[in-house]
Amino acid sequence: MNVKKVLMGGGATLLLLFVAVQFVPVDRTNPPVTTRARVPSDVEPLLRRACFDCHSNETKWPWYSRVAPVSWLVADHVKDGRKNLNFSTWPVLDPGAESHLLHEIEEVIEEGEMPLKSYLLGHPEARLSDAEKNMILRWAGSGD
Repeated sequence: MNVKKVLMGGGATLLLLFVAVQFVPVDRTNPPVTTRARVPSDVEPLLRRACFDCHSNETKWPWYSRVAPVSWLVADHVKDGRKNLNFSTWPVLDPGAESHLLHEIEEVIEEGEMPLKSYLLGHPEARLSDAEKNMILRWAGSGD
């Protein structure tokens, strides 16, 4: 058995597999924005920079969101993020739901769970300073 032939065959198989998985459909849509959270003008840019790609219908889909298998991970993060908190479908008429979301925002910021470390690797601009975190916490804690 020729090792070179085995390696070439294995490489060709991997290449074909890589090409084939590019045809697996991935949802990268941005549904319409129905409502928006009432956010102070000094806090909104922070949320846009650090949160909106996963937590709004205004996702900026990077080039790698079109390359499988990374595209599957990105789409799944966005889907999960929107499910948990979506600034584009903010519950304007439901004070209880709004209060719950604000509390969740406080919790994940205080515990350092958001933005995700994996997101920050590719988006260092999303990193929040302590002062920026405090601005978000003041807003979320005020119920405004």
